[in-house]
Amino acid sequence: MKLNWLGAVVALGMMTGSALAQYPNKEIQGIIQWGAGGSTDVVMRAVTPHAEAVLGGKVVMQNVTGGVGAIGLNRVADAPADGYTLLMGAENPLLYKVMGLGQKDYSDFVPINLIARGIPIIVAKPDAPFNTFPEMLAHIKANPRSVKFGSTGPGGLPSVVTAMINNKAPMQIIAVPYDGDGPALTALMGGAIDVMPAVLGAAIENIKAGRMKAIAIFDTQANPALPNVKPVVETNPEFGAFLPWGPFFGVFAKKGTPDDVVAKLTAAYAAGVKHPDFVKLMDTRGFTIMNISGNEATSFLAKWQSNTAWLLQDAGVTKASPATFNIPRP
Repeated sequence: MKLNWLGAVVALGMMTGSALAQYPNKEIQGIIQWGAGGSTDVVMRAVTPHAEAVLGGKVVMQNVTGGVGAIGLNRVADAPADGYTLLMGAENPLLYKVMGLGQKDYSDFVPINLIARGIPIIVAKPDAPFNTFPEMLAHIKANPRSVKFGSTGPGGLPSVVTAMINNKAPMQIIAVPYDGDGPALTALMGGAIDVMPAVLGAAIENIKAGRMKAIAIFDTQANPALPNVKPVVETNPEFGAFLPWGPFFGVFAKKGTPDDVVAKLTAAYAAGVKHPDFVKLMDTRGFTIMNISGNEATSFLAKWQSNTAWLLQDAGVTKASPATFNIPRP
């Protein structure tokens, strides 16, 4: 009996080790927490095929929207920590606690790879009666509560950029929420909204096609992808106190995922980010490649959360102080 028991234990260990060695042995679910056509969707659908080639498995991606990305995040958080359900996320979860959207953030996950970061841009519908950032502010001041700003909800890029603007130049606008910048940019092109703070990479093709116009790059310098669009600090240097700032896009696994599975995923996505086709796409779209994981990624996330959470706290738009959650002031 003892020998049989010992043999069963050894066999089970061999089976477990073999199963892990064979990862992935079934389809992996990739949950994109934003809608189709947005920045996160574009980045993830571009890099993942290259990662699949290295990983030797299939990642089936699904857009799970709602709750400023929280529904998608919770879908992954509620799944087993086995590497078969991944979160394709953006920066928003780092603000859920202070914005009253949930009690989870990326401290509940392992950063497989922080792939790239985006540059914020202000875009408007083609027939908007302003062409520059100062003209936009003047028009809003002269026409309070008439200009419709697209939003992706509290803590999304549009809300952060709008908070930055309001800190220096209070605006009376109408915020219209959408499930991601893809649907919001579609609404902008259809005339349902007037202005959208967005990611350059998600908007650039439509800008070049004339379906929307660029008002300002919300950064400290011009971007090579749109060299003729002025950075906001060129016309309004007071915004330099907040910049550079921008969103990021990454792949995350639930904390507790086996180390060797994390290692395989990390290696696959690191290779995918380096693929020449992906690098070319990111350069063309105005994204900046990061390609970081492990402690470097964790440190980046902590710094980003500290800077942005306190920026929003000082702007008076948070539901709870970052101090409540031990988020240090930068």
